[in-house]
Amino acid sequence: MTTKNKLTILWTNDNVITAEKMVFMYGLNAKKKGWWDEVTIIIWGATVKLVSENKLIQDLIQEAKLEGVHVTACKACTDQLGATEILEGLDIEVIYQGLPLTQLLKDGERLISI
Repeated sequence: MTTKNKLTILWTNDNVITAEKMVFMYGLNAKKKGWWDEVTIIIWGATVKLVSENKLIQDLIQEAKLEGVHVTACKACTDQLGATEILEGLDIEVIYQGLPLTQLLKDGERLISI
């Protein structure tokens, strides 16, 4: 069943400007201003490394979480990039994402892929 007021952002682009000026600018405002009831950001692929190394990005994640944005990361990616402990230390949910993403797509949920 589709939840019309739920948005998921699949974030795979490790460009800092894209993260700051799209992923977090839109994701944070979408939740803060009530454009979407639920906003989830999935950290996948190269973004795992960016998050593990970049303080600005870590701060943006914490700000988003304080506004109620759910932030989660691909465990296969964090394991392969040696960043699981770092992301978990940032209080980011780290889980295998293949099945949840597949279900989201099959359910026709709203997804932005960046």
